[in-house]
Amino acid sequence: MIRTLAIAHYRSLRDLVVPLDRLTVITGDNGSGKSSLYRALRLIADTAQGRLIASLAREGGLPSTLWAGPEAVTAAMQRGEQSVQGTRRKEPVNLRLGFADDDFGYAVDLGLPIPSRSAFARDPQIKRECLWSGPVLRRAGLLVDRHNAVIQGRSADGEWQVAAQHLAGFDSMLTQLGDARDTPEVLMLRERMRAWRFYDHLRTDADAPARSAQVGTHTPALADDGSDLAAALQTIREIGDAQALDTAVDDAFTGARVEIATDQGRFELLMHQPGLLRPLRAAELSDGTLRYLLLLAALMTPRAPPLLVLNEPETSLHPDLLPALGRMIGAAARHTQVVVVTHAARLVATLASQPDCLALTLHKVLGETRIEGFNRVELPRWQWPSR
Repeated sequence: MIRTLAIAHYRSLRDLVVPLDRLTVITGDNGSGKSSLYRALRLIADTAQGRLIASLAREGGLPSTLWAGPEAVTAAMQRGEQSVQGTRRKEPVNLRLGFADDDFGYAVDLGLPIPSRSAFARDPQIKRECLWSGPVLRRAGLLVDRHNAVIQGRSADGEWQVAAQHLAGFDSMLTQLGDARDTPEVLMLRERMRAWRFYDHLRTDADAPARSAQVGTHTPALADDGSDLAAALQTIREIGDAQALDTAVDDAFTGARVEIATDQGRFELLMHQPGLLRPLRAAELSDGTLRYLLLLAALMTPRAPPLLVLNEPETSLHPDLLPALGRMIGAAARHTQVVVVTHAARLVATLASQPDCLALTLHKVLGETRIEGFNRVELPRWQWPSR
């Protein structure tokens, strides 16, 4: 389970350390930094997929994503006694992402490339990567250390050995070190991160694939756009918890039930509702009803991931469905770590009543995102690797 998430110099997240629990709900006013925190977590996941630089480029690269305020926000600035203009940079430009779970900690530091005439001269480069044991970076716990193009790993007898060199600035050591004999910790962490799941683009529009029959196979994990909804629901019914599925549908839509019709390998969602003489096809369902069923398929997966993240799951849902959604999220958190980013007060209230739920509210001070009610001393310890 991830215990600590750390982000520095990404959008409004100048230097944010976030505690996480089995179930964490993150809320706050519009513009408080919720979306930035969600995107930062996705960027960390993209590192294990080899997509970190490309994902940053789609956001506009470092010029668009770097913290735009002063390097340090002083108490005098907060009191209005010192202008934020004219402050001088003491550290090199960097964007840092990291986390620590029950076994390992990981951090990546991105910076500006060496000026060149390359067509890719705007791409940020990885300057430092570290993988360590324990919750906080310590020299004694460091397992794998990357400085620019060179990666060193600690052997079983504690000696440092070069694991790779001449590594490209756009390549992460998570994707380039594949020999489990030399760096087994990298392989373990990479596969763990690749199993994380994110849901924020579940489609419910008129042309959404989930509204029409699709070729279906066993689907223990719903696609991030929900295109294989019917197959995912049928998989839950056959190898997951079919009773919990029926209960969750009835909890939201009293007396309703879902059925998956199959025809020569194509799967189609049907929904039976009280008072109707025939079931409704997925194409006839409201956006809110379809979205609830998509979230149900994501949360009731028979193959629970180590981390499941939902971004604004309340979109398109009627407020009366939020308590049922909250109960479903709470049930999922018994099997996997769940992070929910939301601004729906009713959903927050339901989640906060669940066991082991940590509710965090974000707010801004001089453009910087902070966690309401926490000071630096109360937050988890975190140490960034230096360059």
